[in-house]
Amino acid sequence: MKYIFTPCEPDYAYIKKSVDSLQAEYPFLKTEIIGRSVCGRKLFAVRFGRSANPVLIAACFHAQERLTALVTLRFIERLCLSAKNRQTVCGIDVGGALSRREIIFIPCVNPDGVEIALHGAESAGKFKESVERAMSGNCDLWNANAHGVDLNHNFNAGWDISKSLEISAGITAPAPRRFGGYAPGSEPEVTALVRLCLRRMPRTAVALHSQGEEIYFEYGEHTPERAEHLAKIFAASSGYTLVKNAGLASHAGFKDWTTQALGIPSFTFELGKGENPLPPSDLESVYKSIEETLVLACVM
Repeated sequence: MKYIFTPCEPDYAYIKKSVDSLQAEYPFLKTEIIGRSVCGRKLFAVRFGRSANPVLIAACFHAQERLTALVTLRFIERLCLSAKNRQTVCGIDVGGALSRREIIFIPCVNPDGVEIALHGAESAGKFKESVERAMSGNCDLWNANAHGVDLNHNFNAGWDISKSLEISAGITAPAPRRFGGYAPGSEPEVTALVRLCLRRMPRTAVALHSQGEEIYFEYGEHTPERAEHLAKIFAASSGYTLVKNAGLASHAGFKDWTTQALGIPSFTFELGKGENPLPPSDLESVYKSIEETLVLACVM
C-alpha cells in the first residue's frame, strides 16, 4: 500500500503540511483548530467518520515521543485509504463501523516542545531565555512545552499529589520534563484538550506515548469496569504488557483526567522499545505492532 508521507522528524511544518495534504486528498476528513500552544502554534484535530459517539486518540504530549505523531498520521491515512478503496483494515470493516461513530485525532498536543527539541530554544520565540535557563544548554532532552511544563503532569486529576511527588524529587521550577506547572490546567494545550473533551464527550480516549510496549488503563477507584476488559483485549492484540501506575507517572495525566472527570475507559499506549526519541525509521515496525489495536480501540 502506497502512502503519501515518508518518515521524517515531525516538526510543526511537517504536521501542518501533513494535515493539509490529508484534507486535500480525502475531502471526507474534517479538520479543526481546537486551540493554540503557548507560542501560538495551531493544535490540529482531524475527524474521521460520523459526528457522533466519538473516540479520541491524542499523540505527542512529550517532545521526545514525537514518533507517536507519525504513527497517528499513518493511521489516519490508512483509514482513509481503506474507506476510499472499500477495504478492510486488519479484517475489520472500519468504514462500516464508522458510519455510526467518529474518531477524533490530535496528532501533536505539544508542537512547541517538538520545535524546541528539534530546532533549539529560538523556536520558543519570546520564551527563548526562560527555555534556555530551564534546559541548561541541552535541548536534546526537552519534553515539556514552551513554559517548561510537562503537559502530562498538568491535568486536574490528583495534581496536588503529583506536585508533592515532584517536590520530593527536587522538581520545583520549569524544567525539560516532569514539572507539572504552578496550577492544574494552567497550560493552553491542556485547556484545549479538556475543552474538546467536555464539548464532545468521547466514549473512549487513547493517549499515545513512547516507549516500552506497555498499556496503562487504571486510575484508582475511578476506573470503569469496561476499561479492564478492553485493556486485556488490547494487550492480547498488540502483545504489549498491562502495567499499573507508579511514582511520578501516577497522577495528573490525560488518562487520569479523562477517567476521573468523564468516567470513560481511557488508556495510555507506550509505543515501541528503545530510548526516546525513537527514530523515524522505527515507524514501520512500531505502526505494524499497534495497528490492529488502534482499529479495535476505534470500533469497540
